[in-house]
Amino acid sequence: MTQENQTANIALSLRNLHKAFGEKVVHRGVSFDLREGEILGLFGGSGTGKSVILRSIIGLEHPDEGEIIFEGRNLIPLTERELFSVRTRISYVFQNGALFDSLTVEENLAYPLREHALMTESEIHERVDEMLEMIDMKGANHLLPSELSGGMQKRAGFARSVILQPKVVLFDEPTAGLDPVNTGRLLQNILSFKRRGMTGIFVTHDIPAAFEVCDRIAILNQGKIELVMSVDEMKKSNDALVKSFTTGAHIR
Repeated sequence: MTQENQTANIALSLRNLHKAFGEKVVHRGVSFDLREGEILGLFGGSGTGKSVILRSIIGLEHPDEGEIIFEGRNLIPLTERELFSVRTRISYVFQNGALFDSLTVEENLAYPLREHALMTESEIHERVDEMLEMIDMKGANHLLPSELSGGMQKRAGFARSVILQPKVVLFDEPTAGLDPVNTGRLLQNILSFKRRGMTGIFVTHDIPAAFEVCDRIAILNQGKIELVMSVDEMKKSNDALVKSFTTGAHIR
């Protein structure tokens, strides 16, 4: 890890998050920093609350205690109206793409532009065309989600999530259910945007995919972040917790 990476600006900070659903305690003091320009992988067993962290960041869940600091303010106390503007700066890539079934691909991608950007229809169309070309879906403008493969739906959902050029992108199991070919296409799309400076959190059980796109990995265990290390450090680690994720993962 270079000195430059070590001193990078912080895009998002989680501080001492606690969360319980009734008797089930999920988070017991989750803390980590997301650096600008990095993709941070988030590993953890099923039910450890990885997706709850993402949902808490954009206000779909409300931690019982702690802070989520973004652009100088704590997001947790914000009202729904205040979170509206935050969600243009922090986007969420859902597992299934979350496209509007009744809208074409172009209408899906244009939706956030019409809601949040001061652009003419000509400018919106031009921006949608640019995004479709960047995700290898040129010419798919007038197709409905039902006419797309699962991989194309996820790539279109990703494009819609980043079309406003958010500061942080939250990926919730983006490769789940994809075959290796479509996984590779989606990862190449993500890497293309990463080269342009995209910052994100990558929640996944797909260890090879995470190692392909992430800079560092955080491991959520027993309600806390137990380890944070670079991908290279994780590949070489003999730590028992690390090896529980990496053993048999066919790491490149």
